[in-house]
Amino acid sequence: MNNHPRINAHNQGGKNRPQTARRSVLAAGTAALALVLAACGGGSNPLEEGTPGSEASSGGSLVIGSSGGTESQIIAELYAGALTAAGFDVSTKPGIGSREVYVKAVEEGSVDVIPDYSGNLLLFLDTGATAASAKDVMAALPAALPEGLSVLEPAAAESKDAMVVTKATAEKHKLTSIEDMAPVCGELVIGANPEFAEREYGLPGLKANYNCVPKSFEPINDYGGPTTLNALITDKIQVADIYTTTPSIEDNDLVVLEDPKNNFIAQQVLPLVRTDSVDDAAAKVLNEVSAALTTEDLIDLNRQVSGDEKRNPSDAAADWLSKKGLTD
Repeated sequence: MNNHPRINAHNQGGKNRPQTARRSVLAAGTAALALVLAACGGGSNPLEEGTPGSEASSGGSLVIGSSGGTESQIIAELYAGALTAAGFDVSTKPGIGSREVYVKAVEEGSVDVIPDYSGNLLLFLDTGATAASAKDVMAALPAALPEGLSVLEPAAAESKDAMVVTKATAEKHKLTSIEDMAPVCGELVIGANPEFAEREYGLPGLKANYNCVPKSFEPINDYGGPTTLNALITDKIQVADIYTTTPSIEDNDLVVLEDPKNNFIAQQVLPLVRTDSVDDAAAKVLNEVSAALTTEDLIDLNRQVSGDEKRNPSDAAADWLSKKGLTD
């Protein structure tokens, strides 16, 4: 399982909502924020005046946040390390929580920069968004963002849902894309989280976009984790929904099927920033990190931190930055 929050829902209908509607979406996150902060104690309030994050922002330094997931923390350490090497005064605020909480934190100014995923950020801000390709999602994001927030350049790195098969299944049915599944879909069992059966990007999307109706659906509640992997490699299922930055794909020589009709919305890694805190020089550094970061890099970083090595995210990030020449 990829450890970061997701809003896996691609709403094909509806138009972009006006600014007031977007504000209501963000305002709705305030209640969730209050609950999280109450559970953590008053001293951990990322929005409270006088917290380290607030002082850092007002004092001209940058606070780099991350969600509750490992991958988000790794990317935040990439941002923090590159900015520190460039001479910026940087502190980190890991484990802020869900998108409802961390977007509000950036909006209020206790966090200046946080990694996010383009498609899920767009759908959070505008549930009626219809963009699906990487280009279209990035074109739609600026208008969806609330006043005071911006996104910088996206990385080539994506962490998104994908239809994954074993090499044996790919060779048997000559599969390179989801489109190739259509003629043989009735022979295949698809395994994924239970909601895949109903969500628009799941079985309904496969049918609508690719005329693919599987032999059966196997609900497996681990988001492409070990149980899903075991079912796939033992041929209990023939197709699995696994996130593209999951190391088990590469480690088991699995095949990710292409998605030419963008059934799964693009999920490029990108920095969400507070506009008045991140100047051109800082933005340039963050854009250089994005320009260098690939999906393969994220897979390797995830493996280092979440695999047998159990590396500290900051150490793994420091090595990657050095290798890419971003700390020279």
